[in-house]
Amino acid sequence: MRAKRIVLSTLLVAIAMVAQVSVLARLHLPGAVPDLLLLTVLGLALAYGHVGGCLIGFFAGLLADIAPPADHAVGRYALVLCVIGYLAGLVKPESGQPRTAAGPMMVVVGAAIGTTLLYAGVGSLVGDQAGAHVGLAKLVFTATLYDLLLAPFVVPVVMALARRFDHDPLADDTSGFGGVGGSRGRMRTARTGLAPQRGLFGRAGKMVRFNSPARGARRQP
Repeated sequence: MRAKRIVLSTLLVAIAMVAQVSVLARLHLPGAVPDLLLLTVLGLALAYGHVGGCLIGFFAGLLADIAPPADHAVGRYALVLCVIGYLAGLVKPESGQPRTAAGPMMVVVGAAIGTTLLYAGVGSLVGDQAGAHVGLAKLVFTATLYDLLLAPFVVPVVMALARRFDHDPLADDTSGFGGVGGSRGRMRTARTGLAPQRGLFGRAGKMVRFNSPARGARRQP
């Protein structure tokens, strides 16, 4: 991951974690707690792809495992967000920007359900029964509802920030000024000694070779 991505991801995850612990966890809503950290990971995964989503999910989950008032085994949520970030990154839009809001919202619904079920499954495997007193069906329903209501205010903003900080003006330069195409064209011209000859309307005409004798000119002795 590039430096810009690391800095932005770290900053967004830290902000989401602080808001999660200091604000959302104190609302005492019935069932689950709105997972702002999950939504941040989803937004970054949809912008950076499966590799970035996997790495960001792991470190974000690890931060949630060790940050107070965590009451579960360390590494439990890191594994969950690592898997969810990887799967969310697989459906990254090819253009970097989703055509409609339906796609990201379906990802949020699937991630909310998958996170709750996977978290409960990992807990049962390691003998960690934190939160087992709440019914699983109620947790799935409330987690999906809360995350779906919060997602329109989080996921598009995270994706927009990721695209903005990841923007490279040289990569969009198609005219050849300072871009890769321009430098390759100049290298090819210098190497072969050929240059395009522009016609009347500015279109590239036939190639002429430098220092070649004119057709019909006499050679000097």
